[in-house]
Amino acid sequence: MNLTDTPPVRAPDGLLRHRNFRLLWLGEATSKAGSAVTGVAFPLVAVVTLDATPVTMGVINAMAWLPWLLMGLPAGAWIDRYPRRRTMLSANAVSIAVLVSVPLAAWLGLLSVGQLIVVSFVAGTASMFFSTAYQAFLPAVVDKTDLAEANAKLQGTDQVANLAGPPLGGLITQAAGAVTGLLVDAVTFVVSAVCLLRMRVAEVLPAPAAHRTSTRHEIGEGLRYVGRDRYLRILAISAAVDNFTLNAMYALTVLFLIRTVGAAPGAVGFLLAADFVGGLLGAIIARRVAGRLGTARTLLLFSIGTAPFCLLVPLTQNGPGLALFVLGILVPSIGMVVGNVVVTGFRQSYCPSHLLGRVYTSSRFIQFGIIPVGAVLGGWLGAVLGVRQALWVITVAVILGKLVRLIGPIKSARDFPTAPKEDVS
Repeated sequence: MNLTDTPPVRAPDGLLRHRNFRLLWLGEATSKAGSAVTGVAFPLVAVVTLDATPVTMGVINAMAWLPWLLMGLPAGAWIDRYPRRRTMLSANAVSIAVLVSVPLAAWLGLLSVGQLIVVSFVAGTASMFFSTAYQAFLPAVVDKTDLAEANAKLQGTDQVANLAGPPLGGLITQAAGAVTGLLVDAVTFVVSAVCLLRMRVAEVLPAPAAHRTSTRHEIGEGLRYVGRDRYLRILAISAAVDNFTLNAMYALTVLFLIRTVGAAPGAVGFLLAADFVGGLLGAIIARRVAGRLGTARTLLLFSIGTAPFCLLVPLTQNGPGLALFVLGILVPSIGMVVGNVVVTGFRQSYCPSHLLGRVYTSSRFIQFGIIPVGAVLGGWLGAVLGVRQALWVITVAVILGKLVRLIGPIKSARDFPTAPKEDVS
């Protein structure tokens, strides 16, 4: 059921003619670009301004993921209690405040590594709340039939931002200093907030406080819903396997290119950009392919069919052989983003609105909690086996991990269902 004030008239040229979606998309596109700039500027503040050590950088980076482990499950319950747009606006306000605090402290001569660690954690917490509320808010903006197109456009925007943001961040920091890049990101959060405020969307309000159960019960409800549903369960497990194996590979990628392959440092950024190019292509084709083949078939075809290209990565050599690396990450990235578009749209149309936040964070808790373990394992394998040999082991594991999706009902379905059966066990 559509939850906007008036049912949107489906424009022939797509959702960009839909006022509420256009505002949501514009705000998210601007914010993602700003976050990509910060992805360059923030570590430069630590390294250039504060002369941070590698250990310190590891701690700062870890702080951005720690909120998912500490608060991911209760966050879903809290978000399902309150209007999602209000949560997103609050997260934007917190992000603006902590980002602005860095240049202010730098100008006053008070900036410290401790502050950057706190900022990383608080900004990561705000991002966790925003992204969870955002996923649960989208079905209130567009009809179920438009979720595939909406998620494809949003995924494509993410990839463009990830592709363009780092070079832009480098130019800004070179011209005006790293702390200025954080101010740019703060401004993009303001734009996002303005767009949210201008939207005319009527959400279904959560139950009054008197009728709510405890937070622990609500967390358990979300986990049970994911664990008992045969579609959501296998999708969460398969995504966790992907994150485990892919982050083991990512932990060795830069080291492999520089020390084993002998690529020039300046070329590494361009080589890694192939990942985002593949993601952009995946976002462009996802909706059309899913419409022709079916959503479940598309997920299996693109997830499993593109994975073997990962084997080109350990075959990479310097010179023309670098093309093997580009193909080895570009093609699987197409498959990953096509799968993300399909799965996100399925979850948003399939799950009850009052459970969306908890379903999202329960899945993310499973998927993101494994990331640090995969990264550590990748580094350990590189030290024990050698980097190229470790990549052979890991890329084979990536391919085998994709086969987890063949367990359960997905393999025999053309499309994912749009609503659960009464019995989801």
